[in-house]
Amino acid sequence: MVVLYTTALRHYLIKSSIFPRQGPFLSDGAPIFQGTGAFSGSWQMRGWQVTGIETDKRPAHLNIYDALRNMILCGDLAPGQPVTIQGLAEILGGSTTPVREAIRRLTSQGALHFQGNRRVSVPVLTLPQIDELRFARMALEPELARMALKNVTSALISDLCAIDAALDLAIERGDVKRYLQSNYRFHMTLYRAAQSDILLPAVDSFWLRSSPSLRVICGRYGTQHLPDKHQETIAALRAGDGDAAALAIAQDIAQGMDNIRAVLLDTKGNVATETSKVS
Repeated sequence: MVVLYTTALRHYLIKSSIFPRQGPFLSDGAPIFQGTGAFSGSWQMRGWQVTGIETDKRPAHLNIYDALRNMILCGDLAPGQPVTIQGLAEILGGSTTPVREAIRRLTSQGALHFQGNRRVSVPVLTLPQIDELRFARMALEPELARMALKNVTSALISDLCAIDAALDLAIERGDVKRYLQSNYRFHMTLYRAAQSDILLPAVDSFWLRSSPSLRVICGRYGTQHLPDKHQETIAALRAGDGDAAALAIAQDIAQGMDNIRAVLLDTKGNVATETSKVS
């Protein structure tokens, strides 16, 4: 048996409400935890069993990687905020060795940056980087939506509707973390249906780079008045219209990336443009 979540991590997860009843998510966007109580023994991990805070079968460094990756996707590590490797090890409930391995992987993906003195941080995006991410996401994600159409089923549409409903509830409650989780999950659930071994990993890396900045937007403007193109996407999938689905996703991405750019400009003392939607 491998002790995955120590008392320190259990306290962190419950106190921070990162994973209140569902989450975090594995690298494919599916939830790691599913259950009805906070580490009560009724929880199950996808592919393995959890009893208390113990688990087996899965290497510890992969568990640490998924947990740290989810922290980045949910904006728990703010751009530019330095954290020590030892501090992450205490939060994640592992030794520094698997934490270093997770950091190495995430650094190679551009999601983390070494600052020296055993500290790492989420990179602060520059305007050129935001523009590149916007270009890359606009080029690939609509195509994934179009490719997914051939594998759309009623079950997939039901899943997307349920995720979008959870997203709307998060907006209503002002729950930024659940909003970001649901938004990521909606997109990745759709994109996985494309069954692309080339495009999907690339797109996932773009989300790792941009998600922390989405948290900054939500922190500044809140979760209210965040219209999206999810319903238009679902309607297009139901109608079997791949072009319409691609267009809805493209519009969703454009609004979100333009908001990130506007916030960065505002931070630098310029006038930000009107915000619309976080993608």
